[in-house]
Amino acid sequence: MRVIETHLPGVLVIEPRVFSDERGFFLETYHEERYRESARIEPRFVQDNHSRSRRGVLRGLHLQLGHPQGKLVRAATGRVWDVAVDVDSRSPTFCRWFGAELSDENHRQLYIPPGYAHGFVVLSDVADFVYKCTDFYRPEDEIGILWNDPELDVRWPVTAPIVSDRDGKNLLLKDYVARRNA
Repeated sequence: MRVIETHLPGVLVIEPRVFSDERGFFLETYHEERYRESARIEPRFVQDNHSRSRRGVLRGLHLQLGHPQGKLVRAATGRVWDVAVDVDSRSPTFCRWFGAELSDENHRQLYIPPGYAHGFVVLSDVADFVYKCTDFYRPEDEIGILWNDPELDVRWPVTAPIVSDRDGKNLLLKDYVARRNA
């Protein structure tokens, strides 16, 4: 596997080895020892999630306050633009983001450590997005940052995404920081 470090500490692009022939392909989507040795991903994963969305659906930017989740994400089918945002006001990379295309063709994964905000938008007709989490989902602990917050200036590759009512009412980064530091 190939591990690519990004400009955000701990955020990694992972390109697993893919074995292809005329029948199709095979790859390991996770192997604890290999990921620990090659990518230095140590946490225990406790929950797997799978979502299906249609073209233009944007989910995020999400995180949990008291029980932050690390995530190992990938597109099992289709294509997504996946984004991690550093929302820790004490971090030297605060307010910076990283984005990468994940697809069923490039087989790339993104590892997002606990504490980062995360979101994605679907670029294909449909996408199945699957991810492993280092902590359990707790609805009462979830918080969101507005996907189009001008302070973040995330370069989403869509102009008019389909956003849930809830995600459309997420906090601005400055309001998240004020709440986090209260």
